[in-house]
Amino acid sequence: MIRAMIVDDDALVRLGLCDLLGTDPGIEVVAQAAEGLQAIEQATAHRIDVALMDVRMPRMDGITAITRLRALPHPPRIITLTTFDLDEYVYNALAAGADGFLLKDTDPAEILRAVHLVAAGSAMLHPVAARRLIDRYHHTARPRAAAAQQRIDRLTPREREVLALLAEGATNADIAAALGMRESTAKAHVSRILTALGVTNRVQAALFARDISPA
Repeated sequence: MIRAMIVDDDALVRLGLCDLLGTDPGIEVVAQAAEGLQAIEQATAHRIDVALMDVRMPRMDGITAITRLRALPHPPRIITLTTFDLDEYVYNALAAGADGFLLKDTDPAEILRAVHLVAAGSAMLHPVAARRLIDRYHHTARPRAAAAQQRIDRLTPREREVLALLAEGATNADIAAALGMRESTAKAHVSRILTALGVTNRVQAALFARDISPA
């Protein structure tokens, strides 16, 4: 059973997401919060597997909350839910350690699928908005490109192929199919890549790859 938390300052949004997640027998909503500080309190009091996190909230915004949640002894995986006009905030959320993001008008079935994928260790990035966000904002940080290249140079040729697919939002199953390997092998490659790059999740690894790609 996936234990979920919903974090949004809009009570109607929380109610709607709670109702949606409640339709999936594999997901249980165990906590709700209206802003970041409450989210940290709830995550400390309950074991949370996946948090659905808004970005712009009072007292403590979602980006700060993500950083604080990632520092917990047993941090939840985090999906940022926002509207596309907050794209810069979403990029910052991904860089802070979110495992992915979705737009709030995403099809309900895709939101449920995202919770399962992220709980299993994959990333879930909106396929179009992800590329636009990362391309638009990450390429402004060119001084980081040299450092990113140094870390990527540590990877084997096969690991670089895996990283290139990660940068496009590929799951372990996608990587295995594209490169003709077992899914368990793809998962092992991803684990080694995260260690070599010194990052905590697949999204941050993708950002490293985007750092050195042409603008």
